Amino acid sequence: MIQLHDKHFVPFISGKEIDSAIAKMAQEVAEDLDEEIPLFVGVLNGAFMVVSDFMKHYPKACEVSFVKLASYEGTTTTHEVKKLIGLNQDLSGRSVVVIEDIVDTGNTLVELKAMFESQNVKQLKFATLFLKPEAYKKDIKIDYIGIEIPNKFIVGYGLDYDGLGRNIPEVYQLKD
Repeated sequence: MIQLHDKHFVPFISGKEIDSAIAKMAQEVAEDLDEEIPLFVGVLNGAFMVVSDFMKHYPKACEVSFVKLASYEGTTTTHEVKKLIGLNQDLSGRSVVVIEDIVDTGNTLVELKAMFESQNVKQLKFATLFLKPEAYKKDIKIDYIGIEIPNKFIVGYGLDYDGLGRNIPEVYQLKD
């Protein structure tokens, strides 16, 4: 068990399980995109570890960039996505794969979809390491899912609780 600020968290997903899920996603993307040279877009801050490991597993030519959006305060979503840092490159005619650490409500995906569709991309796909199917109620297709998890608050592997826990190489969930 670990403590971050005032909360306790228990072990949930091992680093080995995470690596296996990311390797599988990278292979699926490589097969789907065939000879395309995709632009992978990581969503900061949470996805930095996912993107790093995804890139290590991706076997073909590709590019990477990041956007930064925020929708969480503490352990609950604010239901309001704020675009903080965007892309500065021309995406016209490009295949873009957005890489998320976690999808729960899907509010961030709605914002990202609108942002990228206005850029005239050739195709837009979404990948997430973790999906909370109980919480996700949007109509946007998530093309690549690493691990489905229950609707519990998690930390580690890039995910934080008020700034702490991103550096933990495994995932912990909030203790009941």
